[in-house]
Amino acid sequence: MLRTASTVDVVIVGAGLAGLAAAHHLTSAGATVTVLEAAPHTGGRTTTDHLDGFRLDRTGQLFVTSYPELRTTPGLNGLVLRHFSPGLCLHNGQRTHRVGAPRSTRGALSAARALSRSERRADRPVAQALAARPPFPPYIPDGFLRPLLSALLCDPGLSGSSRSAAQALRAFARGRLCLPAGGASALPELLAASLPPGTVRTSVRAVSVSTTSVTTAGHGRFPCRSVLVATGARDAAELLPGLRIPDFHPVTIVHHTTDSPPVREPVFFLPADGPVAHTYVASETDPSRAPAGRALITTTVLGAPATLPARALDKTVRPQLDRIYGTSTDAWELLAAHHDPEAVPAMPVPHDPERSVRLLAGLYVCGDHRDTGTVQGALRSGRRAARAALDDLRLPPFREPCELSAAA
Repeated sequence: MLRTASTVDVVIVGAGLAGLAAAHHLTSAGATVTVLEAAPHTGGRTTTDHLDGFRLDRTGQLFVTSYPELRTTPGLNGLVLRHFSPGLCLHNGQRTHRVGAPRSTRGALSAARALSRSERRADRPVAQALAARPPFPPYIPDGFLRPLLSALLCDPGLSGSSRSAAQALRAFARGRLCLPAGGASALPELLAASLPPGTVRTSVRAVSVSTTSVTTAGHGRFPCRSVLVATGARDAAELLPGLRIPDFHPVTIVHHTTDSPPVREPVFFLPADGPVAHTYVASETDPSRAPAGRALITTTVLGAPATLPARALDKTVRPQLDRIYGTSTDAWELLAAHHDPEAVPAMPVPHDPERSVRLLAGLYVCGDHRDTGTVQGALRSGRRAARAALDDLRLPPFREPCELSAAA
C-alpha cells in the first residue's frame, strides 16, 4: 500500500547539479527538503561510468576554476580540481602551436572586452559578431577565438549569444581549464553526500506536480509547501505544460586507451577545424581516471559528426587524432562513445542568462536551460530558485556569494 510522506517545505524533482545546489541552499537556510530522482543515481547529465578501472565522463562541458559557484555552493568544499597545463595547444590541421598562459589569457580578456563593447546595443550570434571584426588586438592568434568559443559553449556553429560568449571568455581568462578529480560525477556525489541523511531519494519518478505536492509512479504522493522542478528542459516541460523547450547542441565524448600516453603532459588540444572540438590525455591531468599502465585519451565531438554511430565516428576522428598527437592511433582501443543529443541547451539571441525561475508562488524551475549552458549556469540557477522559494516561504534567506557579477 502506498504511503503519503510527511510534509516538507520543498520537494525538488531532479538530482542534477541545479537541483542538488538548490537543496543545499535551502537546507542551509533551515528549510526541510526532499529530492526525488528518477534515475538510480544522482547527477543527471553529469555522470561518470566505471569500466575496468577507467572513469569515463559522459559530459563534454568544460570546467573552469574561476566559476564562482564552484567556490560558493555549499557541499563542494571537498571538490578537487586537476588543472591542465597553462595555455592551449592550437592545431591548424598540420602542426600544433602552443599559446602560453599569459598570451591566451590576455587574448581572451581582450576579445571579451571587444565583444562586450560591440554588443552594448544588441545581442548577436557569435559568428556574426566575430565577422563584424570587433577591434581584436593583433596578438590574438589566428584560429584562437572560434575553436575556443566552440569548446566553451559546445556550439560549433557559434550561433548563440555573443554576450554569453563574452562571459565565457572572461571566465576562461580568469581561471584555468580543469577536470574534477575522479570524474565529473564527483560534483553531484559530493553535493548529495553532504545533504542531511534521507534527503535524496533515487529511482523515484515524478508524474505530476502542483504547488503543494508531487505525485510519483509507484511511490505515492509527497506533500509540501512548494515544488522546484530541476530536471532537464524536456522533462521539465512534461511536468510544467507551457514551458518552452529550447534547441540543443548534441555532444559525443569518445574515450580511447593505449599502453602509453601520446603526450606526457596535461595539455589541452584545440583543433581549428572538426570533427574533433577538443581532446586531451585525461590520465595525464587526472591519473585516477585510468588504471596503472594505461592511458586514457578523451575527445569531444560537436555538431553533425557527433550524431554518427560510435564505430563510424571512431573511424572519422582517428586520422585527425593522428595529426594532433603526432602518432598513429591504430593500436588505440575504443572504450566508449557517449552521445547525448540534448547535451547542452542552445542560447539563441537575445539570450537572457537569468530567465525567471519562479513560475508562481510555490512552483519553481531551474537548470542550465534557465541560465547559461555551463556548469556555472546550472549551479547558479539552483541558487536563484532556492532564493525565490525562500522568499515566498518567508524563511530567512541564505547568504549570497559576493561574486555574482562574475557569472559565466
